[in-house]
Amino acid sequence: MILEMKVPSPGESIKEVEIATWLVKDGDYVEKDQAIAEVDSDKATLELPAEASGIITLKAEEGDAVAVGAVVCLIDTSAAKPSGDAPAPSKEEAKPVVEAPKAEVKAAPVAEKTYATQTPSPAAKKILDEKNIQPTEIVGTGKGGRITKDDAVNAVPSMGTPTGGTRGSERTKLSMLRRKVAERLVSAKNETAMLTTFNEVDMTAIYALRAEYKDAFKEKHGLGLGFMSFFTKAVTRALQLFPDVNSMIDGQEKISYDFCDISVAVSGPKGLMVPVMRNAETLSFRGVEAEIKRLAIRARDGQITVDEMTGGTFTISNGGVFGSMLSTPIINPPQSGILGMHNVVDRAIVKNGQIVIAPVMYVALSYDHRIIDGRESVGFLVAVKEALENPVEHLMGGNAKKALEL
Repeated sequence: MILEMKVPSPGESIKEVEIATWLVKDGDYVEKDQAIAEVDSDKATLELPAEASGIITLKAEEGDAVAVGAVVCLIDTSAAKPSGDAPAPSKEEAKPVVEAPKAEVKAAPVAEKTYATQTPSPAAKKILDEKNIQPTEIVGTGKGGRITKDDAVNAVPSMGTPTGGTRGSERTKLSMLRRKVAERLVSAKNETAMLTTFNEVDMTAIYALRAEYKDAFKEKHGLGLGFMSFFTKAVTRALQLFPDVNSMIDGQEKISYDFCDISVAVSGPKGLMVPVMRNAETLSFRGVEAEIKRLAIRARDGQITVDEMTGGTFTISNGGVFGSMLSTPIINPPQSGILGMHNVVDRAIVKNGQIVIAPVMYVALSYDHRIIDGRESVGFLVAVKEALENPVEHLMGGNAKKALEL
């Protein structure tokens, strides 16, 4: 029996996918549920499992755009599974390949240089002077190697002295996911009134809390106590204080939300992915760390679904893990705001009238000025800063051990 395998729908709004990689070859025997291909949609990369066991015949090439519901391969379910041992090569196959002797290639004769070689005609010299090109940079086509007027007109100034290094290039097709990300980024820049405001955060209090409780937190919950739980809690608090930052524009209307679905930008094997923590305002420190770990693993393993990346109301992007000192993050449409975190560096700051060294992080809020005014954007970022600089009071209800469930 020949089974036609069709492209399943990855999500309601997705009409086509792209064959990113075939994990099997034409004529291979595949087992039921074996991953046979990776397909890119405009939102995620998904694995395509075999629907039955048998010999597979591929009907699409890598890079092909295939409509949802189209046949991408055939599986002959009546074919027997081949034995595990490959047949030994025949004597004919085992014979070494002897290359035929190559014909000797004679070098082209080199024209003998004369007094006219690389000497420009008067007209050619004038053109070369205007172009600031030396006659020694040109091979003349005139009699005896003389540089003609046409040679001078067609001459291009040298772009530098060749160094003998390689100068190769490669052209590869962008994946559907990367193309969609590019479209969304350009759309965000062109269709929003995007503005970025900055602040700095003294991370001393968070460093002290992590140093005091991270071992106990790890021992009890099996999770690391990272920066993301503090930032997520600070952001959800600030969003509740400044709800316009948690709103979106839809035509001539503003949509506001009484929940905080926080998108977290993570780097996956196929590019940037932004899975969502649902109702992050209800999560404890342990809950945030557990959810971020779960989403990061799924993104790394290419298991993130479209539903898990849809519907966020605000985004947090942590470029600091790659060493970024400062950036202007781009809004993730249709959201109206994104917070950029950066690396933590010891810097000189003023405390109580004294210059001291403290671990400082620069933070950036990019927002859509059509819906968020300066008061809300600056107030939001100040609220994030004050929560991070005094987390026990603002994020832990005055009791760090209780908040960390220790």
